[in-house]
Amino acid sequence: MTRAFKTLDDMGDVRGKRVLVREDLNVPMADGKVSDDTRFRATLPTVTELSDKGAIVLILAHFGRPKGMRNPDMSLALLTKPYETVLGRPVQFVDYDGAADAMANLQPGDVAILENTRFNAGEEKNDPAFAAQLAALGDFYVNDAFSAAHRAHASTEGLAHLLPAFAGRAMETELDALDKALGNPEHPVAAVVGGAKVSTKLDVLKHLVARVDHLIIGGGMANTFLAARGVDVGKSLCEHELTGTAEEIFAAAEQANCTIHLPYDVVVAKEFRANPPVRTVNVHEVAADEMILDVGPAATEALADVLKNCRTLVWNGPLGAFETPPFDTATVALAKTAAALTKSGSLVSVAGGGDTVAALNQAGAADDFTFVSTAGGAFLEWMEGKDLPGVAALSR
Repeated sequence: MTRAFKTLDDMGDVRGKRVLVREDLNVPMADGKVSDDTRFRATLPTVTELSDKGAIVLILAHFGRPKGMRNPDMSLALLTKPYETVLGRPVQFVDYDGAADAMANLQPGDVAILENTRFNAGEEKNDPAFAAQLAALGDFYVNDAFSAAHRAHASTEGLAHLLPAFAGRAMETELDALDKALGNPEHPVAAVVGGAKVSTKLDVLKHLVARVDHLIIGGGMANTFLAARGVDVGKSLCEHELTGTAEEIFAAAEQANCTIHLPYDVVVAKEFRANPPVRTVNVHEVAADEMILDVGPAATEALADVLKNCRTLVWNGPLGAFETPPFDTATVALAKTAAALTKSGSLVSVAGGGDTVAALNQAGAADDFTFVSTAGGAFLEWMEGKDLPGVAALSR
């Protein structure tokens, strides 16, 4: 396939060449130990391939939010040993002082990690001087950190203009999946958009109605759309001031031949806690002192039927208050349907966003989705149709 960006396949012979690889090593820590090494493991295909080909690999990454100042608690020196364990080969730590000498002493195949890019105030400002300082350390630049691609920083955007630039394997996989989902998808396309507030997903909804055939709205957001249709949602979470905006989205969807799906039966409770007394009712039967906390079983089954007639699915956000049982029921059921359809080969399913990943893991469905993005902000901005600076800079 012809891509808009170059990949490691386009690099040619890299033996003895210095390759700067932007990765996302911003892992969670607990009691001084890495508590989840998912991001480390995502880097392995790129770093291992380059090292095996004899490149001198220098990993660039940020850790925490040091705001342009040195902070020993956010030094990448803390991550070098844990990363070395996951990579299964030696990894050296390189500080800015003496970085050029350190690079000169590295041998083909060696891997090193440069100190936190955000210790330099020029990183987040995309300062040309800092980008040039980094570029002097390498012959090639590889961006493998989609999760940081929505930031125009020196190590994610500026560097790509100073050295021959390529997408790493994780970035390549992510961009290919996203292209299948919304760039050039097979229709019919469905999108599941959930979450608490319409206000945080307005741009997503406006962008999607013109691109998908079915828009499934869940979470607290659905209550605002129900209220716009004259449904009394009781004391449910609802942005009543945005019902006019919801009407605009209904109108745009109608014009684009996009069907918006809202729940017609819901699970309600009088208090929001784990396992309270609940009842399942038609949306028109919500009492004044009740709140909608999940999509009901009849609507969930109808949504499953929608997915069975689709070829592509994009998913961001849960259908109910999934962290609190039993309000994860609809999300888990629909996720299992999507996973089964994907496994059978009839659906391409792409999901992303923190809550979404957690919900799909809870449903045991994540492994069967075509692609699950761990990127939060970058995935959301992509769903909004925005250009991501780190991706745009890789364009051929």
